[in-house]
Amino acid sequence: MPDIVLKNITKRFGNTIAVKDLNLKIEDKDFVVLLGPSGCGKTTTLRMIAGLETPTEGEIYIGNRIVFSSQRGIDISPDKRDIGFLFQNYALWPHMTVYQNIAFGLENLKWKREEIKKRVQELAYLLKIEGLLDRYPSELSGGQQQRVAIARTLAPKPKVLLMDEPLSNLDAKLRTEMRSELKRLHKEIDSTFIYVTHDQLEAMTLATKISLMNEGILQQFSPPLEIYDKPVNLFVADFIGNPTMNFINVKLNGVKAGRYILIHNEVEILFQPSVYKDLDIGEDFVLGIRPEDIEIGKDRGLQGIVYSVLPSGMETVIRVKIGELFLTLITFGRTAFSPDEVCYLNFPTDKYILFDKREGNNITLGNIISIEKR
Repeated sequence: MPDIVLKNITKRFGNTIAVKDLNLKIEDKDFVVLLGPSGCGKTTTLRMIAGLETPTEGEIYIGNRIVFSSQRGIDISPDKRDIGFLFQNYALWPHMTVYQNIAFGLENLKWKREEIKKRVQELAYLLKIEGLLDRYPSELSGGQQQRVAIARTLAPKPKVLLMDEPLSNLDAKLRTEMRSELKRLHKEIDSTFIYVTHDQLEAMTLATKISLMNEGILQQFSPPLEIYDKPVNLFVADFIGNPTMNFINVKLNGVKAGRYILIHNEVEILFQPSVYKDLDIGEDFVLGIRPEDIEIGKDRGLQGIVYSVLPSGMETVIRVKIGELFLTLITFGRTAFSPDEVCYLNFPTDKYILFDKREGNNITLGNIISIEKR
């Protein structure tokens, strides 16, 4: 299976830049998710890899073969790139049976009848649709249609499988089941998957690496947990995570024994950076705190008032008010807190992040040694 390399890829539609100077290396057998808000350029990127969209500038390699180059005038057609493309709407032929839908592409490639039958049976077993081969698409559920579409795409044994929001038409329960099936399928067929979604949960659960984009620009390309724990900037930190990260606007008021003294209105925070950097006193920063990295109790810690409690069974989201500051936290399981109750917060990890407010960049991770009212 090949590596896929995008070099300085730019795509313009008139005066609009959909993708800007994108450099990306997708390694063999990766499951890469192109993630970002609507209009960020992720689907355009997928279509450029497939050959369905022509880049304005740059080069694309699949394996050791260059399939597009603006400088050299190379643009290999989609059918010669050895890729499979799974569309959002399945695109099954309604007048053909499941068997015929899966076999259709192989017949066009002039495979022998015995080879087609063997390949269809292999895929039907792999995707658990052996009993559906004589049915028509109208007789299938959404999940079954999705499995047939995957089987049809995999039939010619493409080196790369591209997927454009393939689960968006399914209900929540079925989406969860199909995520599990896709992850299992990726391991079993030992291929390279590139997957587009705007759903961060889908990206976090499926990907070996996430390519997070915004306004056509790559923000971060890393494994899911690295993006979650070490976001490179405020956009990444805000986009990944539900509930979202708490952001506290702070000012550097001083340095004490390698620790930053940060102030936010009536709250003072003593922050121990994992990597000390010389920062300007009086400069504005943003302190990022994940909801699960706050502990709530009935004594000891920073005093606050419970503002709201949102239980969902497995976890409870709690909003706490400390003066004019609001913090969101998560407790797992049921909670004994109720609105307007006095509570105390503690900050036990070393995963808090200090961001530069002007540029939005991650400066350092660190511990909160103490946080108290001034």
